[in-house]
Amino acid sequence: MSSAVRRMIAALSRGPVYVVMTAIAVFWLVPTIGLFVASLRTSTENNTSGWWKALTSPSQLTLQNYRDLFHGGSKIPHSLVNTAMIAVPTTVLVLLIAALAAYAFAYARFPGRDVLFLLVVALLVVPLQVALIPIASLYGHVGLFGRISGVVLFHTAFGLPFAIFLLRNFFMGIPHELLEAARMEGAGELRVFSTIVVPLAFPALAALAIFQFLWVWNDLLVALVFASPSAAPITVVIREQTRQFGSNINVIAPGAFVSMIVPLIVFFAFQRYFVQGLLAGSQK
Repeated sequence: MSSAVRRMIAALSRGPVYVVMTAIAVFWLVPTIGLFVASLRTSTENNTSGWWKALTSPSQLTLQNYRDLFHGGSKIPHSLVNTAMIAVPTTVLVLLIAALAAYAFAYARFPGRDVLFLLVVALLVVPLQVALIPIASLYGHVGLFGRISGVVLFHTAFGLPFAIFLLRNFFMGIPHELLEAARMEGAGELRVFSTIVVPLAFPALAALAIFQFLWVWNDLLVALVFASPSAAPITVVIREQTRQFGSNINVIAPGAFVSMIVPLIVFFAFQRYFVQGLLAGSQK
């Protein structure tokens, strides 16, 4: 049997799999497409007919909702800035602190290391809901309640256990010979960490950055508790608009779609490392 025939048979055998995967992808994209189309229609059209009507009548589509969103005195632009001011510092802090702590747990020798790591792992099962009231009381005493910095610190604290666990497992898979060779050449621990460990661990760091950024960007509960109206992220602002859904659909739809674009950009920017990061530490 020739190689061309074998390739044809292999392609035909994978055909049903491709069809099923394509159907699942299209089904998954339907809500996103509907949201995008709804964001391009007026409130009257959205209230009187489904978004799919625009597919047969493209004249309904307009960018006026987006113009009003960014130039009509809406809270959405300010809330987007607040969301970025929460999500970006939180992601950077979690990556930096977790990477240093994971390096210490993986390679440093100090009393109680294993016990401390077990405590970090145990924190993974602690739901953040149990800390809302105590932390709110603490923030009230130290002046962080209602401020963006308070929300950042809360997300950072609850993001660290998983981040340390993930990165420590990945660091343990790095050959120790590389690190020992660098130390024998006179490199200090900081240089070993920055020039050897971090580049090799970039897939895990990228996957962690995606997870952490998405968690914080899409958070509603923590922002509702700790953020004041002036520091509210976009999730809180969109929630406020849903109280009058029918009259505010021209704000909700474009605002929700804009809030979804940024996480998608982050995901696709690091998707090449995503699968590698998910498998971090699974092989040694």
